[in-house]
Amino acid sequence: MKTHQERMAKKKEVIDKRIASATEERGVLILLKGNGKGKSSSAFGTMARCVGHGKKAAVIQFVKGRTETGEYKLFRDHALIDWHVMGHGFTWETQDKEQDIAAAKKAWQIAEALLQDDRYEMLVFDEMSYMFKYKYLELAPVLEALKNRPKNQNVMITGRVMPEGLEEIADTISSIRDERHAFRLGVKAQAGIEY
Repeated sequence: MKTHQERMAKKKEVIDKRIASATEERGVLILLKGNGKGKSSSAFGTMARCVGHGKKAAVIQFVKGRTETGEYKLFRDHALIDWHVMGHGFTWETQDKEQDIAAAKKAWQIAEALLQDDRYEMLVFDEMSYMFKYKYLELAPVLEALKNRPKNQNVMITGRVMPEGLEEIADTISSIRDERHAFRLGVKAQAGIEY
């Protein structure tokens, strides 16, 4: 029977080989999807890690906008973060398709410019996937801009369902599953947890 030290030495050897074989240096496209809670929170946590290393970041919130979220309040004045709240709330709240489409197009104009700016090492496009689900934005120009962004620029896109084209070019895809949610148990949404 192997000792703990022998097992860990073997594991270290395997991991060290994987680390040594990962030699490419470039930005990555990360998709955070699924019906579970925490996609945006995960993206903002990763962004905090990025700016903690002194790197510039930007956020575009494609849907959120009616309520100032805790992360917006925390990061809005940070010198390394540009924050753009572009939405007017979820579609069932606005009930104004033309307004939602106009907001999506305006948000995309900003996103497209950021995708050409090599000063930004991290871009978070929060709830962007809804823009494709509801056909507020065309996917082809977004894919083109993502493919042609600066080499070291990282992009994170959140939303429940991702279009196939985005998944095909993504480097990392994480699915967050809903197993239980306090709201369905009758617990009211609260500042600091849901927003």
